[in-house]
Amino acid sequence: MGATVHVIARFLATAGKEDALRTVLTGLIAPSRREIGCYQYDLLVNPTDARDFCFVERWENDAALDQHAETEHLKQARAQFEGLVEAPPDVRRYRLV
Repeated sequence: MGATVHVIARFLATAGKEDALRTVLTGLIAPSRREIGCYQYDLLVNPTDARDFCFVERWENDAALDQHAETEHLKQARAQFEGLVEAPPDVRRYRLV
């Protein structure tokens, strides 16, 4: 079993699409938190830029995170991103030093 994986996933909404993107992203919270191996799944918004969203996640290991990437709720959300985000999400994995 691998070490705990921390994830920062950043999304920049297209101007005028902030509310629509917020709706899609908040729809991921409850089902993701119920996944086996999910320790944390929090959505943040930048208080000085309402277009800037970020998930802070913590997963038991890479396998749990990889399994999350294949869930139906995440696939459905990804399908809705077109037109709502300026660029593909910036998703990065980290481990404690």
